[in-house]
Amino acid sequence: MKFFNLLKKELAELLNVQTLISLVVAMGLLMVMGNVMTDTIEEAVKQEYTVTICDRDKTDFTADMIETLRGYGAKVTEITDESEDYAQLLANADKENLVIIPEGFSAAVENGESPELISIARMKSAAMMSNVSNSNSGAESLIRRCVSDVFSANAGLTPEDVQLINNPVSIKSHTVISDKSADVSADMIMSKVMMQNMLLPVIVFVLIMMTSQGLMSGISNEKIDKTLETLLSAPVSRTAILGSKMLAATIVAMLQAVCFMFGFSSMMSGATEEATADLAGSIAAQITPIDEALEKLGLTLGMGDYILVGLQLFLTIMICLCLSLVLGSLVNDAKQTQTMIMPLMFGAMIPYMISMLADINTLPMAVRIFVYAIPFTHTFSAIPNLMFDNMAIFYIGLAYQVVIFAVCLFFALRLFKSDKILTATLNFGQKSKYKKSSKKA
Repeated sequence: MKFFNLLKKELAELLNVQTLISLVVAMGLLMVMGNVMTDTIEEAVKQEYTVTICDRDKTDFTADMIETLRGYGAKVTEITDESEDYAQLLANADKENLVIIPEGFSAAVENGESPELISIARMKSAAMMSNVSNSNSGAESLIRRCVSDVFSANAGLTPEDVQLINNPVSIKSHTVISDKSADVSADMIMSKVMMQNMLLPVIVFVLIMMTSQGLMSGISNEKIDKTLETLLSAPVSRTAILGSKMLAATIVAMLQAVCFMFGFSSMMSGATEEATADLAGSIAAQITPIDEALEKLGLTLGMGDYILVGLQLFLTIMICLCLSLVLGSLVNDAKQTQTMIMPLMFGAMIPYMISMLADINTLPMAVRIFVYAIPFTHTFSAIPNLMFDNMAIFYIGLAYQVVIFAVCLFFALRLFKSDKILTATLNFGQKSKYKKSSKKA
């Protein structure tokens, strides 16, 4: 009964109004980001393709070329403006992009020369998606095709000959993983796997940061306010006190994991659903084969695999909690909390960045040993190791995490069962506030 009262007290302290507001705000921001990305991509992929052309050559060939653009489904707007000030030209036309067919374009084509085309586009920001609709690349490609058809006809080539020249080799891709293969390109498999594996590293990183920050701040505040001293002097087992703190922090961490997982999933689905739904039929038709190929290659995870990943995530949280308890007991004031969290932050950031950029198993041996020595690394690499059947590495990492957790829990228990929890400090020669107040008394 005393344990549950302690647990209720710890949960009340950790799940305060500020924590709940921050969770709601964070999840809301992720969902808003997903909606923004949905709207931006939807506008980019669904917007009717438009192109503004200023035909300064005014020949039958350029007129036919413009009609060809319309035949390919482009909405062509023609303007007449002889200005050489391109910024003013865009302003006069009230357009964001413009293609100028200069005088002499048709003559150059007839003479077998490479004609010049002037492409103007306004750049309003550095955001990738904001400039998609301002690109002239589609119009440029179609105009090149028209000119290429003329050159091909002059050379006596048929459309079939041109198609054969442009696509001389038919490539049938196969991807092999271990002893399994599927007739799909490695690039398509990689893009699909990367999207699936992006969620766990982000969740792990956020959990480590928030869990360590919350528990470390709670321990340090209790120590500074002397409430920890009162709690430890109460007729309650110190093991129960430590257990209640860790269980409460674990419950809050899991709640945070669910919230961030939901928010991040919403954001990622917003970034991909519209683009996938509005891709050309030939690309969209490849989605089912990719899913089938993933299953054929053994890159899909079953319930047992997710249980193993969850076990590693649980061990990571528990290691983080034990370390936070020990580090939080060394803090003498609120400012030192930010400093003491740095080891945990770097311990999470190093494997997080490496797992997002490279395969840890392909790194040089010395670097690999250093990275795998960080216990959090094994959770970041859990899904890739399970997918690519690196079971030995996975189970060694799992056993290593169990050992690290046992060591951290041993020191946390030893610290809590002694009075060092009240006097421990890391102040580089300066006496702790507790010791100073004891001497004055």
